[in-house]
Amino acid sequence: MEYIYAALLLHKAGKDITEEAVTAVLQAAGTEVNDARAKALIAALEDVDIEEAMATAAIAAPAAAAAPAEAEAAPAEEEAATEEETAEEAEEDGMAGLGALFG
Repeated sequence: MEYIYAALLLHKAGKDITEEAVTAVLQAAGTEVNDARAKALIAALEDVDIEEAMATAAIAAPAAAAAPAEAEAAPAEEEAATEEETAEEAEEDGMAGLGALFG
């Protein structure tokens, strides 16, 4: 994750995102740098428009945050209905047991 942060920092500073620059940022932060990971990051970012990716993420984040809130409301309603059904079933089972006593 720190490799991505280094790339974003370089982008925000208006610097070229190169293997050397990422390595320098990570070393300045006191992180041990894995050269293969730095190379892989640069290769992965080769055709990526970071501004567009950030804009897309900014749009998707509020929608993703809203989804769990909606999902939490629905289970609460379902849970209440399930509790009522369970209580009714328990009552019916209890009645069936009493019928066996007087059978």
